[in-house]
Amino acid sequence: MRLIEIRLLDGPNVYRLDPAVKLEVAIGRRRTWYGQREPGRHAVVRLGARVPPRQRPHQVAVLAAWIRRLRADHDEGRDGTAVHLSSDPGHWILTYPWSRSDRGREIAEAAFHLAERDISPARSDRQTGRRSRLVARWNERIEAAGGPPPTWLRDADRRIPIVSISGTNGKSTTTRLITHILLLAGRHVGTTTSDGVLIDERMVDPGDWTGPGGASQILGRSDIDVAVLETARGGIVLRGVGYESNDASVLTNVTSDHLDLQGIHTLPELAEVKATICRITKPEGWVVLNGDDRYVAAIAARVRAPVAIFSIAKGGSPIARRHIAAGGRAYILDRDRLVEVEGERRSEIARLRDVPLTIAGLARHNVANALAASGAARGLGATLEQVAHGLRDFRPTSDRSPGRLNIYRLGSRVVIIDFAHNEAGTSAVLDVAEGIAGGAAGRAAPITLIIGTAGDRPDDTLRGIGRIAARRAQRVAIKETLDYLRGRSRASIVGELLAGVREGGKPTAEVPVYESETEALRMELTGSAGGRDGLANSPRIIVLMCHQERDEVFDLLGKLGARPVDVATDLAELIPRLQERPES
Repeated sequence: MRLIEIRLLDGPNVYRLDPAVKLEVAIGRRRTWYGQREPGRHAVVRLGARVPPRQRPHQVAVLAAWIRRLRADHDEGRDGTAVHLSSDPGHWILTYPWSRSDRGREIAEAAFHLAERDISPARSDRQTGRRSRLVARWNERIEAAGGPPPTWLRDADRRIPIVSISGTNGKSTTTRLITHILLLAGRHVGTTTSDGVLIDERMVDPGDWTGPGGASQILGRSDIDVAVLETARGGIVLRGVGYESNDASVLTNVTSDHLDLQGIHTLPELAEVKATICRITKPEGWVVLNGDDRYVAAIAARVRAPVAIFSIAKGGSPIARRHIAAGGRAYILDRDRLVEVEGERRSEIARLRDVPLTIAGLARHNVANALAASGAARGLGATLEQVAHGLRDFRPTSDRSPGRLNIYRLGSRVVIIDFAHNEAGTSAVLDVAEGIAGGAAGRAAPITLIIGTAGDRPDDTLRGIGRIAARRAQRVAIKETLDYLRGRSRASIVGELLAGVREGGKPTAEVPVYESETEALRMELTGSAGGRDGLANSPRIIVLMCHQERDEVFDLLGKLGARPVDVATDLAELIPRLQERPES
């Protein structure tokens, strides 16, 4: 038996909805995970499910028994010790509540070392000699250990409502959109995003604050009356959620991203982790789920609060329609309108053309984000009129929604800056690029897609990005993000992206590789890249997947004379054929 990790989780997590010690061990020879990202039902591993005693290996059973005995002996409780499966072969997870950090960790270490030596935890088995002294030494260490309590915010100490947002794509946009709706409705809003901490949309602390540290910052302030908290997978897995409950939650979608990290390998497992924010929603709150995503929609069976479904499928997905038929609440598209439906009641929120973020429905992923944000804002008490006002007023600009579908014009060229960082994000931004490229009178402008992402994505995700780019863009370039290698070599990241490009049918010799995002965009815009094809001044769409140098990229565009596109007022100029689209 090998010790993999001892981790203290300060709040709700995938295993339990209160602070827990996570003890991970491995039994048998070392093996790596293998399987399908979307496994059949027989192969799905439920991370939070408890393994009954009869299904535990002997060493794990002994380990669990020692945890129970040591916790009882040191007044840490008699109940709550659980055993869980991991999808990593041979790995087992044991969890139990903790009240003092050092003592919680000492119990885990003691239990492992005693079980490793196959010392019986049964009180009827009297230990003698060396074994007895070893047990006594560990008991002394545990008794001397104290440490601070968990840092989570209990409901009794919370004074403002919380809405939590998670998902693979769309978290930041949905978070910013909810914030904007509530702000225009007269609320003072504290927000955490992967860009930083904001108060009433004003940045006060840049950085990725999507974990419990960001939540603690916001919830400790006295100048706000509602918290809108983007909540990432990493924070949930590594530390737990930073508060006991929320009043509304949104799960946007689950797609392939951040897999093969912390033992999360499949989409059902990823959905289960992210669903933690939905499981802690108060019974009188609202859980807003994507009815077009089967993994997200399935979470409805595991929450305490009423569920609102959103769907961009025409007339609503089958899941949404069944939900409505049962009297539930849903946010759907009715022709070209965003609509709230609850049983027999249907209320229009806004026309797609009046919601700039959706680019008249061209940005379908942002249609979904708008519906999700509507459900969350309504769950916190916003009126339909307040929701509509916020949706109409929000612009995807570089200051309000930086790096999320920011569009510029430079002469006859259109530049799209987007945070796309996985296969789903790549497809979504290409949907928009193709819509803009369609032009008028059947003319289409070529698309250049500059791809790249962080090194902590698995090989199949990197190849998937390259494959999608090769199949849908007329020109592909690669940009490196050297501050986000995350354990990989530069050659490995570029090599997997190029392998995907090759699988997509493009010769890799035609794919330039740039050392930075700014260099990639400059070279593609100034014509030094592929100049013999006359790409510099011809109409085309250039899409940059931008993660590391956003400010530098915006500065470059300004110096080159690029003009930000206000999709609310410049829509007909950007997409001329929309002028001829009839009203619904």
